[in-house]
Amino acid sequence: MDGIVKRPNVVRRLYDWVLHWAETPYAEWALFFIAFVESSVFPIPPDVLLSAMAVAVPRKSFRYAAICSAGSVLGGILGYVIGWQFMAAIGEPIIRFYGLMGKVEYIQSLYQQYDAWAVGIAGFTPLPYKIFTIAAGAFHIRFSVFVLASLISRSARFFLVAGLFYFFGAGIQSFIDKYFDILAVAFTVCLIGGFVIMKAVV
Repeated sequence: MDGIVKRPNVVRRLYDWVLHWAETPYAEWALFFIAFVESSVFPIPPDVLLSAMAVAVPRKSFRYAAICSAGSVLGGILGYVIGWQFMAAIGEPIIRFYGLMGKVEYIQSLYQQYDAWAVGIAGFTPLPYKIFTIAAGAFHIRFSVFVLASLISRSARFFLVAGLFYFFGAGIQSFIDKYFDILAVAFTVCLIGGFVIMKAVV
């Protein structure tokens, strides 16, 4: 069973639930929490709430991006711990729930090639970051490099979104919705090149 992947109504309700926090006094706390849990368990990316908040108050876009980045990296560390200490009990059920068990070998090959810098690929792109964080712990990837790669890639992703809203306002929303995946792929090409260089010197 692919779990939530085959339950679009559930995903839609979760999406709406995430979005509604933008209109509450607890938006920043909700953004941190959602970024935290999305890195290991939750299906809806924090970009949804980040974008809504940045549209509402563009001048705070970078503050929101910093909150989102902090929550996501700390959540990634939780994912790492799950894979490291609780893979059979918690990690595998999470991966199976999202129908991603078939991706584990592919991710292992990325880790073998790029070490923890492979996290940067998932950290910035639409690839499921949670499976990379859990797999990093399961494969005993170097923790320090894992955290650094997560910090670089997740911050780059969220600050890019925040920067677009800060400089261009709400009108940039349709551009992000349409072209973000293309931007992510282009940025990933640059990331991989940087990770290969850093791997050689770290």
